[in-house]
Amino acid sequence: MFREWGFLLTEIWVLLAIAALLGLLAGWIIWGRRSEVNIDTGEADKMRADLDACRAKHAEKDAQIGDLNARLAAVPAPVAAVAPVAAAAPEGQDFDGDGVIEGKDEGVKPTTLSEPRAGGADDLKKIKGVGPKMEKLCNSLGFWHFDQVASWTEAEVAWVDANLEGFSGRVSRDNWVEQAALLAAGGETEFSKKVDKGNVY
Repeated sequence: MFREWGFLLTEIWVLLAIAALLGLLAGWIIWGRRSEVNIDTGEADKMRADLDACRAKHAEKDAQIGDLNARLAAVPAPVAAVAPVAAAAPEGQDFDGDGVIEGKDEGVKPTTLSEPRAGGADDLKKIKGVGPKMEKLCNSLGFWHFDQVASWTEAEVAWVDANLEGFSGRVSRDNWVEQAALLAAGGETEFSKKVDKGNVY
């Protein structure tokens, strides 16, 4: 009986060995014969080449910047040229249209008053373009009444335009003469109505 068991055990070991060999053979057939995976490195190589080209350009740019900085440092500072002092040209505009800029001598000075007439000065602020500051300037030039402004000729308008410091050209731009003529005659303008109502100043 024990002899039969020995035979059976031997037979089992032999069968296990054969099974193991068959497993190894099957594994070798399945896995051993697989071809190696070919990895395409072309894209990576292209990216490496582009990176190297960028680095080369960057180095070239840095070299150029360094060269320009060195050349700039070597340039001497400019010396300001001393120009001969020329006679100052009169400032302003040609208000009287004679082709010559004459500064405060443009046109013809109108008749002025040293103070307002009896009855007091007119409210020149009713003329559009004449605010409180402008009214004081007009008074300092000798203009207190609507009829004075209404009577200005073109040459006199040119003089006033040239002599309103800080406000030159205002008489022509805002049509003072036309407004003043209407106000001197006792009329009203849309602007003067607003001033009367206190909606302006």
